[in-house]
Amino acid sequence: MRTLYVKFIVITTGMMLISFILAFLISNTYYHQKIKPVNDQKNTKVALNIATFAKDHPDNNLIDYLENVSGVGYQLYLVDSVGNEHSFGEPFRDKNLPNSTKKRVLNGQIFHGILQFPRETFVTGFFANELRNTIGVPLEHNGINYALFIRPDIKFLFNEMHVLFGWILLLAISLSFVMVLINTRYLIKPISTLTKATKALANGKYHVNLDIHRDDELGQLSQSFLQMATKLEQMEDMRKEFISNISHDIQSPLSNIKGYTNLLDNDSISKEDKTQYISIINNEISRLSSLTKQLLLLASLDRSEDVMKKKWFNVGEQIKGLITNYQWAISEKGLMVSYSLPDINIMGDPALLETVWDNLLSNGIKYNVPNGSIEISIEERGNSLFVTFVDTGLGMSDHEVDQIFDRFYRVDSSRTRSVEGTGLGLSIVASIVKLHNGIITVKSKEKEGSTFIVELPVN
Repeated sequence: MRTLYVKFIVITTGMMLISFILAFLISNTYYHQKIKPVNDQKNTKVALNIATFAKDHPDNNLIDYLENVSGVGYQLYLVDSVGNEHSFGEPFRDKNLPNSTKKRVLNGQIFHGILQFPRETFVTGFFANELRNTIGVPLEHNGINYALFIRPDIKFLFNEMHVLFGWILLLAISLSFVMVLINTRYLIKPISTLTKATKALANGKYHVNLDIHRDDELGQLSQSFLQMATKLEQMEDMRKEFISNISHDIQSPLSNIKGYTNLLDNDSISKEDKTQYISIINNEISRLSSLTKQLLLLASLDRSEDVMKKKWFNVGEQIKGLITNYQWAISEKGLMVSYSLPDINIMGDPALLETVWDNLLSNGIKYNVPNGSIEISIEERGNSLFVTFVDTGLGMSDHEVDQIFDRFYRVDSSRTRSVEGTGLGLSIVASIVKLHNGIITVKSKEKEGSTFIVELPVN
C-alpha cells in the first residue's frame, strides 16, 4: 500500500506534468491561430522590401546586396528562370521545394511558406530550417527575373538564447521537483508524528509529545489530539478511581452484612440486639440496592434506551415532597431551607426528574456546612422552566466545576470520605437533563457554596 508521502509526490508531479502539457497545447494553438499569420505577414513585408530595393537599384551588385542582407540575420535562396541558384547565410537543412512553387514565384506570385507550413503539434514549426518554411517573392534586377525565398535565421538570432532557455527550463523543473519533495515532507511529517502518537495512545501511553507548531488545519488537529489524550488520561484515572470507589462501596455493606449475619447465629444474643442487627443488615441491603439502581440507570442512559415516560406533572409539588422526605437530614445538620415553588406543570418523565432534584438536594445537604442554608426556586421564563438550587456548602474549584458532570469523576477524596456517595449522581443528572432537551449549569466558589441551575423546556 502506498504511503501518503508517496501518493502526494505522485499526485503533485502528475499535476505538474498535466499542467505543463495543457499549457503547451494551449500555447501551440495560440501560435498557429495568432502568431503564425503575424510572422508570415512580417516576413512577407521584409521580402517585398528587399525585392523592391533590388529593382530600384539596378547598379548594385545583387549578390553582394543579398550577402549583406543575410548578415543581419536572414537565410536567403535565390533562383532564376533557368535554374541557377544561390544561397546566402546559414544553409537550409532541407532544400526540397517543388519546381512548380519556384515557377509560380517567378511568374509573380507570392509563396507563403511560413503560413502554409504543416500544422505540427509543436510550436517549434517556426524554427524548422527548411526551404518550404520561407516566404517567396518575385525579384527583378537588371531585367532578369528571380524567385527570392527568405526566412529569419533563427539559429543566428537565438544561438545563445535557446541554450539559456533550455537551462532555465531544466532548472525550473528541477527546482519544482525539489520543492515538491520539501513541501511534501513538511506536510506529511506532522501526520506521521500523529500516527505514531495514535499508536502510543492505543497502547495506553497518554503522555505523548507532539512538537507541532502550525497555524493550519494540521496544527489544530494536533492540539485537538493533545486535548483528547489528556481527556482520555483523565477518564482512565477516573475509571480506576470509580472502580476503586464502587468496590469499596459494595465491599463495605457486604462485610457488614456478613459480620452481623454471623452474630445472628449466636443464640445467646438478646432480642434487642438481634432486632438492631437485622435493622443494620436491612439498611446495608437498601444501600446496595440504591447503588445497583444507579448503575443500571446510568447504563440505560448510556445505551440511549427508551427510558422516558413523559406526562404532565407539577414540578413545585414534586420538589416540596422531596424536601419533606429529607426533613430529618435537614434538621440533623441544622440547615435552613427556603424555597419559592409555585405550581408549574411541565411535560417530562416525573421519575427521572425526581432523580435530578433528589441528587441536587442531597448534595446540597451532604456538602453543606453545619447551620448553613439551601435556597430552591422555580421560575418560568418564556418557553423555559428554570429550577435553581443554591447552597452555602464547601463549594468547588474551577477545575472541579469543569469536570463535575464527567463520567467517573468524583470531587477530591478529602471531602468524599466524610460523606457517603458513589460519584455517579451528577453524571446521571446531566444525562437526564439532556434527555429532556435541557441544560444544567453550575457556579461555585470554594468555601462559599454552589448554585445549580436546570433549564427545561415547558412543552
